[in-house]
Amino acid sequence: MAGGDELKLLGMWASPFVARVKLALHLKGVVNYEYVEEDLGNKSELFLKSNPVHKTVPVLIHNGNPICESGIIVQYIDEVFSGAGASLLPADPYDRAVALFWAAYIEDKIVPPWRMVFRVKTEERAECMKQTSGAVDVLEGGLKECSQGKDYFGGDSVGYVDVLLGGLYSWVHATNVLSGTKLFDATKTPLLAAWFERFGELDAAKAVRLDVDRLVEYAKMLPTRSPATLGNQQIKPTELIQ
Repeated sequence: MAGGDELKLLGMWASPFVARVKLALHLKGVVNYEYVEEDLGNKSELFLKSNPVHKTVPVLIHNGNPICESGIIVQYIDEVFSGAGASLLPADPYDRAVALFWAAYIEDKIVPPWRMVFRVKTEERAECMKQTSGAVDVLEGGLKECSQGKDYFGGDSVGYVDVLLGGLYSWVHATNVLSGTKLFDATKTPLLAAWFERFGELDAAKAVRLDVDRLVEYAKMLPTRSPATLGNQQIKPTELIQ
């Protein structure tokens, strides 16, 4: 980290989106940052001031300037600390566009139904898992396209898409426990299943890994509602996997 840089990360222990930011920092070798655990039921003045629009974690404060939304923060880290570690986003414009496409796919097609798994009643989880699994099946092709036969979405090294998907690592294990099925099934998505095992062995992934049993217990405490009512109701931030 460049001399004089001050980094503060506002987060919540269970958030997979905070895990993305921690992953990016560790991959860049930026480990001297201050982590501040936020109580999302009683948000701090600094947090509300730093992210007044969405009021969600994570928020990275760099030299007094707040950056919000995990995907944007990861890109910011990649650019600001470009001299540290491998680049997360490709330099080639086309390759970068492909990576951003699959990153957007994860955010738009996988994350929404996956998050519903933790908000609905037990008997309704199968449908949410079905939707999530269908989106994961398509992502198998994305990994094949981006990796070009190599280990990661980024090719030989971890890239932007790997970080966004890898932030969900511990929660994928929790999802498997809660649903009784594997989200990355080797029989359906062998490339992603192998990627998942490989990613979990990375030092950066181990550094930010969460206790799966604790996540499962946390998920069980989240209020459950039916999909029909979720569409028209405001969900309190403390009820979400932020």
